[in-house]
Amino acid sequence: MDRRRRQLLAGIPLIGAGALLIGCSRPQTESGTATNEKERTQGDADRADTEVSATEDLMREHGILRRALLVYRESTMKMRQDVSSVPIDALEKTAQLFRVFGEEYHEKKLEEGFIFPSLKKGQNSATPYVDFLIMQHVRGREITDYILSMTGGDKLPAGTENDFIGALESFVRMYEHHAAVEDTLVFPVWKRSIPPEEFDELGAKFEEIEEEQFGEDGFEAALRRMAEIEGSLGLANLDQFTAPPPPKRK
Repeated sequence: MDRRRRQLLAGIPLIGAGALLIGCSRPQTESGTATNEKERTQGDADRADTEVSATEDLMREHGILRRALLVYRESTMKMRQDVSSVPIDALEKTAQLFRVFGEEYHEKKLEEGFIFPSLKKGQNSATPYVDFLIMQHVRGREITDYILSMTGGDKLPAGTENDFIGALESFVRMYEHHAAVEDTLVFPVWKRSIPPEEFDELGAKFEEIEEEQFGEDGFEAALRRMAEIEGSLGLANLDQFTAPPPPKRK
């Protein structure tokens, strides 16, 4: 397990659920056999109800990345007024999260490893988008490299503020459209293009890849990390984003 990757994602080394269960099993008595069997059956049913399909998994990962885009967008709005109003380390943590969870895992391992090659094998409505999406992945990594190079100190290098803000804004604009096309076109077309049994197998495969990358709770760790970043920037309260009422017609 790559400890550095896990630390970048969660801030602390992740602990697998199995380790938490050590010592929790109880010896089974004859009188408790039926009850324990019922509990196991109910547990299996609960897990089946909460299984995540491959496309749902991809879309909820997009949810993490969209929240990172929100951090960038809100930060650029503040920085346009006062560059020092945004803690630079919060942007570094956001870029690290996007790099590890978005680019190295979601993009390279899942989209470029399975989805895009499958769509390019046959002509369909999503095929023309694949080359553009890959190109945007490459550009996104270039911008993430730039963000990380600029946020390693206590503040941005003098004279680079406008370029830095512009890079964040262009990153957000690109990925908002990128993720929307994938969610509404690419993922649904990909799901329809493969047999149901293969789709189910890939859902399990995606879970295996996530566990190999991050441990058993990779998505939850990314979610916690994103919440910490939002909290540090005062973005945790959803109500603040409620739109004001529209103007009254005269």
